Amino acid sequence: MSEIIRSHGFTNESLDWDAWLDVVELEKATPEQVAVLEESHPKAKTSDYYLFLVHQPEILRQRSAAFNAIMYAPGGMPRAERELSTTVVSRINGCVYCASVHAQRFEQLAKRNDVIREVFDEPRTAGTTDREKAIAQFSIALTETPGDVRPAQLQALRDVGLTDAEILDLIHSIAIFAWANRLMLNLGEPVFPETVAAV
Repeated sequence: MSEIIRSHGFTNESLDWDAWLDVVELEKATPEQVAVLEESHPKAKTSDYYLFLVHQPEILRQRSAAFNAIMYAPGGMPRAERELSTTVVSRINGCVYCASVHAQRFEQLAKRNDVIREVFDEPRTAGTTDREKAIAQFSIALTETPGDVRPAQLQALRDVGLTDAEILDLIHSIAIFAWANRLMLNLGEPVFPETVAAV
């Protein structure tokens, strides 16, 4: 693991997540629920998040398909930049768990974490390049005031080299985290490693 970052309650460490409502007990799950869990994520059968969402297996199936297509599809915006954007969105929305997961994914893909420290410290000025800064600024704008985005903000992304296809990928990434963060924030809470003091 890269250098541990703890700032303003956020961290790049691996966290657990506890549901506040009853999860599906795996041994009592229906065949459909088990199938959807197996389709969704390698750790879905042990994750409170997936074990709660699988109460509605078809919705979880559709959610996972959309999420995976947006975040992992080849081509378009580089995966590391999608992860940077979703880390910014999660930081703005206050979703500590999502921010930790996607900070880690950015670090794995980009082989660095300098911009992650900046996002945790102050997302409004984060970015080690003009392109990263533009991605962070747009991620914040679309998260905080989604109805107020204007053509000039899209042009600012073009000005730092994003293609129209990359801009669409960026918007998809930001938008799905409006959903992901709200599920995480309203259904449970992150669990920090015992070694982490209040951050």
